[in-house]
Formats: sequence, C-alpha cells, structure tokens
Amino acid sequence: MSGHRVAVTGLGATTPLGGDAESSWSALLAGKSGVRLLEEEWALELPVRIAAPVAVDPGDVLDRAEARRLDRATRLAAVAAREAWADAGAPDVDPVRLGVVVSSALGGVTSLLGAHDTLRAKGPRRVSPVTVPMLMLNGAAAHLAMTYGARAGAHAPASACASGAEAIGQAARMIRAGEADMVIAGGCEAAVHPLFLAAFASMTALSGREDDPAAASRPFDRDRDGFVLGEGAGIVVLESAEHAERRGARVHAYLDGVGTTADAHHIAQPEPDGRDVARAIRLALADAGLTPDDIVHVNAHATSTPHGDLAEAAALRSALGARAAHVPVSGTKAATGHLLGGAGAVEAVFTVLALRDRLAPPTRTVENLDAEIEGVLDVVREEPRPLPPGPAAALDDSFGFGGHNVVLAFRASA
Repeated sequence: MSGHRVAVTGLGATTPLGGDAESSWSALLAGKSGVRLLEEEWALELPVRIAAPVAVDPGDVLDRAEARRLDRATRLAAVAAREAWADAGAPDVDPVRLGVVVSSALGGVTSLLGAHDTLRAKGPRRVSPVTVPMLMLNGAAAHLAMTYGARAGAHAPASACASGAEAIGQAARMIRAGEADMVIAGGCEAAVHPLFLAAFASMTALSGREDDPAAASRPFDRDRDGFVLGEGAGIVVLESAEHAERRGARVHAYLDGVGTTADAHHIAQPEPDGRDVARAIRLALADAGLTPDDIVHVNAHATSTPHGDLAEAAALRSALGARAAHVPVSGTKAATGHLLGGAGAVEAVFTVLALRDRLAPPTRTVENLDAEIEGVLDVVREEPRPLPPGPAAALDDSFGFGGHNVVLAFRASA
C-alpha cells in the first residue's frame, strides 16, 4: 500500500432486500429473499419470470420532478448516495477535492428502449429532449457530481458485473494519489426488463426455478442452474484517513487493497482454473499488506452459475492456500439476485458491515454443497457466522463478462 490510506466513512444502498443499507443488511442476516415471481403483464410470456426488483421504488423517495429527468439506474444511485452522504455526516468539502466514481454495466438502457418505443409509436417529435442524458453510461456519475458539487473528477469505468467494485477501486486510487480528499463511489443497475430477461435466458444464464423463486439463486449448491437478475445500487463515501481524522469522522473500515486483472479468455465464461482471479486476490492482499491468515471473511462473487462458482472456488484455494477452507465465505446473491454493475458495490457495503458487526451473512439457499467445493471453501449456510474479535480483514470479489476481475481488501477499523 502506498499513498494516503483510504477510510470508508459513508455507506448507502437500495436493494431487493431493503430501501437502505441497514434494512438490507438486517434482512440479509435474517435469511430473507428479495427474489419473486414477476406477475406484471409484460413478463407473462417470458421464458424466465423470476427476478429481484428493489424493495423500495426510487420514485417513492426522490422528488418527482428530479426523478422524471433521470434513468431508473441513476435514481437508484441517487437514493443510495443520499444515504451514504448523510452517513458520512454530510461533510463540508472543498469541491475541487471531492470526486465521484459511479458505474453501471448497462447504463440507462431502459430509457433508451423506452425512447425507441416512443419513436416508433408516436414519431420523432415526441422523443424526450433528456433522452441522451438519461441513457448515458456516465449518467449516474454526472448527476451525483452535480448534486454534491464534486469537481475533482467524475468517472464511470465500465467492466460489466465488476463495474461497481472497479469504481470503488478507482476512487481509492484517486485518494491515494492525492487527486481528491473524498470520493463518492459505487455502482447501480436497473435492467429488470423483458429484453434482458429474454437475452440472459437465451444464453441459459438464468435460473429457471420458477416453482420456488426465493431459492432460485443457489451459490455453491450442487443444484444451481444460473443466476437471478436483480436491480439496485450501492454507494460508499471514501476519504483519506487524514481528512477523516481532521473532521472527526466515524470510520466504518479501511479499504487497504485493490487487485484488478483480466482473464483474456472468453466473453462470457470464466477461465476454468481461476488463474487470473487468484492473481487479483494476491494483488489485493499485497496492496493491503495482508496475508491469507489475516482474512476472516470473503464476500464471494458467487453468481450461482455452474462454471463461475467452481472457478471462483479454485481461485480462492489457489490464492489463500489451506486457509481457504477455514475462512467464512458468503454468497449474498442468494438473497439479492445479481445486480450486475451494482453487485460489487452493494457487496462492498455488506463486506464492511460484516467487519463492523463481526458477522458473516448466510448463503441462504445452499442445501447440498457442491462436491467440488466441499472441503475447499467454508461456505456460511443457514445462519450468520460470528467473526473473531481483534484485527480482521475481508475480501469482496467481483467478476464480469469479458474477464474483468476486481478484488477489494477491507480492514476493520477497530
């Protein structure tokens, strides 16, 4: 680790489990699920009708005039950022020392599709003048930069399902490099839409367990058959440890390590042996000055796909060695579904809360652990697992189509 140490001082989330970070976390620990059968008319003919919409619609939280000018993904980011900013104490920051890095895998795609429908049905004059700002991939980052007056930089790195985690890693690097004192960072996604459900189903990437939606996402389970599409946003406020100390901020945890690699293997499938995932884990550990023995918890990417979960298990075994079989591993997509570009950011929030409360959340749907994972990983199953007191660190793994690998290493603040 070099440069300024990075403190996490604000947490915010809106997920299929709850409208804020704390309610989402409580529901996760209680073993609840945000997955349901879609009963809306637009979903009735779809090949897969299970998904995980957010528990609280952002339109119920935001000012109506504001919401009308924002894509749904940006609305979700705005809700999570509002919570994170308040949690950080709504600090008074020099605008040129405040940055934003917020990403999405797909951006404002529902706005794009809606505008195209309007064009075809009503003609070009009825297309909204805010269509382009709504559909831009950097829409959430730009909106938050304007909302909070962030002038150190507004960025939106795109790395598929690793986007949210990569945004947090890039934010940390901005602080370390002295480019900003504070950065609002995270990811968002809102793609519970017939096109994406149909497309992922066509890839056979989605679970078809419509008879039991709450148990459809089954990370590490022998009978897993794909992921569940979800939506949501996770935002963290990061700042240099010196800046946090000067203003007397509460520090939830420290982001001490970031590891990023690429598989360069396949557009949708992971490298089977997880070689470059393992390298990302080692890079994050080295960056943080940690060893495998320091790790007390892993929030795994764990999408519930047959190949992905095995590749991640192999990577953890390779990077952590024998320690992998003794570290509590949680697959929280079992409860939230897969939030695509928002996944790594929401899971970063969960990882920090796990260190704060010294509890590893359960992977609620595991009934029969895959034989190839048995003895390799210690998967937390039915109940939350207490984590040891004292110095502790945890990993948040995120991977995306195209072979993007991001690992964040957090250290407990106390």
